[in-house]
Amino acid sequence: MTESIFDLIHQRAVEAVADALAGLSEPDRRQLGVELVAFVRRLKDNWWVGREAAALAVVAVGCLPSAAKAAEIIGRRAVELDMAAGPPVVAAARDRGIDWLPDLARRLAGRLTGTPPRSWGLVAYLFAEERLTPPTGDRFVEGWLDEMSWPSGGREAPPLPDRLRADPFLDPLLPRLFEVDGLGGRLGFEDYHTGAAMALPHALVQLTAEGRVDRAVLLGGCVDRLVRGDRAAALRPFLVLHDLLAPTPTERADRAGDYLRLLADGPGPVASMAQKALRGAADVELEELLDASRAVLIRPEKGLVRAQLRWLDQLARQRPERAAEIADVLGAAAEHPAVELRDRAVALVARHRAAPEPAPAPAPASGPASAVVRSGDDLPPAPASTAVPPPITDPDELAEEVATLLSTGLTTLPLERVLDAAVRLTTTDQPGLTRALAPVLDRHGSGEHRWSPSCLHGPVEDLLRAAAGPAQISTLRRWWVGLLSAAHRSQLASDPRIAPPHRLLRVRLAEIGTYLGRSPGVVLLATPTSTNGALDPSALYDRLAALGEAQPWRWDLTQALLRLPPGGDDALAGRAEALRTPGGDRLAAWLRSGGLPPPTFRPARVTFKQVTYYYSGKHATPVERVQVEVGTAQEAGVERFDDPLGLLTGRVARFGNHCARWSRLWPSILPGYRGLVAAYALNDIAGAADQDLRGGAEILPLLAESTGDGGMALDLALAYGLAARHRADRVATIDALLALAAAGELDAASVGRQLGELASGGLVTLTRTVEPLRDLALAGARLSTWRLLAAALPALLAAPKPRPGVSDLLTLAAETATATGVPIAVPGLAEVAARRGTSRLSTEARRLVAALGHPAAAVTG
Repeated sequence: MTESIFDLIHQRAVEAVADALAGLSEPDRRQLGVELVAFVRRLKDNWWVGREAAALAVVAVGCLPSAAKAAEIIGRRAVELDMAAGPPVVAAARDRGIDWLPDLARRLAGRLTGTPPRSWGLVAYLFAEERLTPPTGDRFVEGWLDEMSWPSGGREAPPLPDRLRADPFLDPLLPRLFEVDGLGGRLGFEDYHTGAAMALPHALVQLTAEGRVDRAVLLGGCVDRLVRGDRAAALRPFLVLHDLLAPTPTERADRAGDYLRLLADGPGPVASMAQKALRGAADVELEELLDASRAVLIRPEKGLVRAQLRWLDQLARQRPERAAEIADVLGAAAEHPAVELRDRAVALVARHRAAPEPAPAPAPASGPASAVVRSGDDLPPAPASTAVPPPITDPDELAEEVATLLSTGLTTLPLERVLDAAVRLTTTDQPGLTRALAPVLDRHGSGEHRWSPSCLHGPVEDLLRAAAGPAQISTLRRWWVGLLSAAHRSQLASDPRIAPPHRLLRVRLAEIGTYLGRSPGVVLLATPTSTNGALDPSALYDRLAALGEAQPWRWDLTQALLRLPPGGDDALAGRAEALRTPGGDRLAAWLRSGGLPPPTFRPARVTFKQVTYYYSGKHATPVERVQVEVGTAQEAGVERFDDPLGLLTGRVARFGNHCARWSRLWPSILPGYRGLVAAYALNDIAGAADQDLRGGAEILPLLAESTGDGGMALDLALAYGLAARHRADRVATIDALLALAAAGELDAASVGRQLGELASGGLVTLTRTVEPLRDLALAGARLSTWRLLAAALPALLAAPKPRPGVSDLLTLAAETATATGVPIAVPGLAEVAARRGTSRLSTEARRLVAALGHPAAAVTG
C-alpha cells in the first residue's frame, strides 16, 4: 500500500491518493506519515509542482500527526502549491476529522519564500476557507498582488475590478500595498484581458467611485508612499494613481506639508507632481513655500526649476508687498548650472527690485596661465581598511550572524566569519551548534535559484545544514567531492557560465563541506584580517605554524595566498620555509615568486544578443559592448602559475547567470588585484549602462577599497558606471571615483578617454553622465573632474553628429577649468568654438576657450 501511494504521488493522481487514504486507520496513517518524511528526504533534489505537489500535500494532511509536521513537508522551498490544491487538501482534512487546518495555514504563511511566493495559492485558499483574518506580512501581500496580475483562473477569471470587489483580502491588505518597500514596481501590470497598462490603479479608482474602497485610504497611502520614497520605477504606479484620483483643492491643502517635502526632496517626476498639486491647493503658506523653493531652485531638473521660477514670478506680481522677499529666494537660482536658468533668475530678481546676485560666470584669464589661481582636488584622506572583528566562538552568536546573513544577502566579511565559526564549532561544540543553528535555518532558509549555476544560496545553506546536522553530510559529500574532482582536473576552467573568481568560491565551499567535522583543531587559513578581504602575511604564517605537519586544505590555502598583498617578501619566505611543512613550503614559494603573475588587459569590442520576454514572445536585441580580455605576460624563467580554475585564461565570456549580483563578493577573493576583478565584473557593470541592469555598478566602491593596478579594465568599468541607468549605480560610481582620487590612484584622463570613446560610438547614454560628474566636482574632486572631461571631449567633439549632453559637459568643463586654473589642451575645441551661430554647443565651447585663457599656454593633462 505504501509503495502504491508514493507511486500515485509521482503519477500526479490526486483523486486516487485521496481514495487510498480513505480506508486507512489512524495508526496506519501515522505509520505512513513516518514513511512519507523519509520518502521526501530521499528526493531532496525533486521539485514538487502542480498535481504532484497537490498529491504530496493530500498525503501530508491525511497522515502526519500535527500542523507543524505537515508544514515541514509541504512548506519546503521545493514545493509549489497553487489554489487548485486547496479543495483536495481541505477534503482530506475533513475526511480525517483534524482541527489544525488554521494552524497549518498560519505556519505555511510564515514559510512563504520565492518571488512570487511559492505555495501562496494554497495558503490563500486555506485562509479563505477557514474564514481567518489574512496575514499582512510582506510575502503574503506579494502573493496577493501576483494573483491580481496573473489570476489562477487564467482567461476564465473575471475582470480585475470584479475580482477585487469580491476579494475577502481587499480591505485588510489594501493599505499594505503602500507600505511594502519595492512593491510599487509590480503595481503597474497590464490588464490580463485587455492588455491596458496600469490596470490596478484604474481598478482601484473605479471601486472608489462605487464606494467599495475608501478614497482616503488610497490618497493617504499614495502620498505617504511617495514621501517614504523608492526606486523611480516603483513610484510610477503611485503617481498614476494620484493623478487618477485627481485630489480636490481641499485634499491638496490638507496634504500641503507632504507636497512641499516632495517638491524639495522627491525624485524629478514626483517633485513635478507635487509642484502641480501645490499650485492647485486651496491655500499654501507663503513662508513654507519659499523655504521649499530654495531647495527646488538648485535642483538639476531644468523643467522643474523653470516652472518654479514662473510660479514665484507670478506670486511676486500678485503679492507686491512680499516681492522683495520672493526676489531674495529667486536669487538662489543665480548659481544654477544651466546658463539659461541663471540668466532668467537674475532678470527676475532685478525685475522685482532686489539686488541681483551675480551668476558665477567664469572670467576670461587676462594673463599667462601661470598667473591663474590653481587648486586641485579637495578631498579628505582615503580611510584605511580596518581590522575584522574577533572570531565567533559561541553557537548562539553564530546563529544570530547566520540569521542576518540569510536575511540580508551574502556579503564577504559576514560569510567568511560564519564559515570560520562553522568549522571551529563542529569540532568543539556540535550539540550546541545543532541546538542554536537548526531553528534559524528552518526560519530563514533562502532557497536556491536553480536556473543559475552561480547561485550560492543553496551551497551555503547546505553547508550550514550539514554543520547543524551531521547526518546530512554523507549525502552532500558526494556532490562536494564531485566538484573538487572537476576542479582538480581543471574541468571548471572552461565553464563559460561561471566567472573565474566565482569558481574559487564554489570549490572552497565544497572543500569546507568535505572536511567539515573531520579535522579537530583546524581553522580556516583564508579568513581575512582586513575588511577589504586582505590577509596579513604574518597572520597566515602563524596559522600555518599552528597547523604543524597537517596537510592544509588545498583551496583554502589557495584563497589565503590570493588574499596576500602582491609582491615578494624574502624574509617571511625564509621563516615559512623553516617550518618544513607542506603549507610553509607553499607560502615560501608564493612569497618568492611575488604572488599572482601581473595580468594584462586587452580591449575587445563584441556584439551579442540580449534576449527579453514579452507577452508576444521572445525578442533578441543586439548589444554592442567593449569587453576586456585577460592574460598574463610571463617573464622568462618564471614558473608558470598553476591555474586550474582559469583565473588568467585570457578569455572573458558574458557570464549571464548571476542571480544576485554575486560580483560583489569578488573583490575580497583577489583584494590585491583590482584590475583583474574589474575585468570579470565588467559584464555586470556594463550591463548597468547598456541593459539598464540594476545594481551592476555596486562593486565599484569595493574595487576602490582594494589595491593593485586597475589598468584599463578599471577605467573602462568606471566609464560604464558613470552612464548607468539607475541613480544608485551612478552614486556608487562617484563613491569609487572619490575614494580613488583621495588615495591618489585615479587615472582621470584614462577614464575620460574611455567615456569619450564609448559615448561617441553610441555605446552608452551620455546625458546620464552629467549629474554624476557634477556631483564629483561638488564633492571636492574638481581637478579630477576637469581632467576626465578634458580627455573625454576630443572624441565627443569629433563625432559626426553631436551627442546629447555634450553641451552640458562643456559647461561643467568650463566651470572646473576656471575653478582649478589648470589649462589642459582639448583637441578640436577651437574648431567648434570658431563655428558661426549661436548654438549652445558653440557657445559653451567658446566659454571653455575663454576659461582656458591663452590656448598656446595649455598643457596636456
